[in-house]
Amino acid sequence: MAGRLTEKVAIVTGGNSGLGAAVVKLFVEEGARVVIGDLNIAADVESRFKQKVHAIHADVTKETDVANLIAAAKEKFGGLDILVNNAGATGTLAPIASMEQPGWDAAMALLPRAAMFGMKHALPLIAARGGGSIINVASVGGMRAGISNVAYAVAKAAVIHLTRMAAVEFAPHKIRVNNICPGLFPTPNIGQFFNINPAEIDALLPEIADIFASAQPLKYSGRPEDIAQTALFLASDASRFTTGQDFVVDGGILTAGPGSLDPERSDGVLRKLFDLSERLNRAPNQVGT
Repeated sequence: MAGRLTEKVAIVTGGNSGLGAAVVKLFVEEGARVVIGDLNIAADVESRFKQKVHAIHADVTKETDVANLIAAAKEKFGGLDILVNNAGATGTLAPIASMEQPGWDAAMALLPRAAMFGMKHALPLIAARGGGSIINVASVGGMRAGISNVAYAVAKAAVIHLTRMAAVEFAPHKIRVNNICPGLFPTPNIGQFFNINPAEIDALLPEIADIFASAQPLKYSGRPEDIAQTALFLASDASRFTTGQDFVVDGGILTAGPGSLDPERSDGVLRKLFDLSERLNRAPNQVGT
C-alpha cells in the first residue's frame, strides 16, 4: 500500500546517510516531502529525489540551527507533520572511572538536547496542522546496562524518558511521540569505529554485518530499511493510537542480554571488531548501538 504519507511534510535529522537516509527514501516513496538536516549534505540529494527533498546544513547541538531547520519545513513546504530526531554519534568510549567533561558533554548535547529542542520548535508547527508524529531514535543501549559505552547509553536513556514526558505534554495537541530503539546496524557510520572514511568502510560492511549477526538471536543482520519501516508505521495514521512507546528493532539482543557484547569475551562482538580494526592497522575510535 503506497501513499501512506501523501501530503505530509517531514523533517529527518541526520538524513544524509545510514539509517536516516533509509527513512528519507521510504518517506518520499510514500508521498511525503522531506527536509533533511545534517552536517554533511550530498550535492545531488535534492535532484535525486525530484525536488521532494530540501536539504540544509544543520548542527543539531545548536538550538539556533534546530530552530532554522524546523522553520525551513514551513518556508519550503508549508508546514510540518512529522519530525524524526535521528542525528547522533557514538561518542567517547571512556568508562565512568576515566570520563572527561568534553566527551560527556558532547554526548548530552548531541542526543537528548538535540531531541528536546527539535520537539520544542516542532510543537507549534505540528499542532497547527491538527496533530502529527514525532519519532526519536534512541537505542537498546539506553534500555539495559552493558550493551554500549556509558556516555552514549546514558544519553540515549535520557532520550527515552524525554520521549515519554513529551508524549504526555503533547497529547492535547494530538501529537504522538515515540522511540525507535535500534540494535546493531552495519552502516557507513560505523567508519567512526575504525577512524576511516565511508568510502573505505563500504567494502567491510558485509563482514561487519556477519559479526553483528552473531550478537543476537536472529542470526542475520539488520538493515537500515528495518528502521525505516518502523518509522513509517509511527509516522502514518496506522499508529494513530500509539504514543510514549519504545519500538525495539534489534534482532533480539535486548531479550537475550548483552553477553555477546562483553569486551572480555574472546568470541564476543566487540573483540571481533577490535580484531578487524587491528587487522587494518588502525586505532579504534568510537562504537555504539
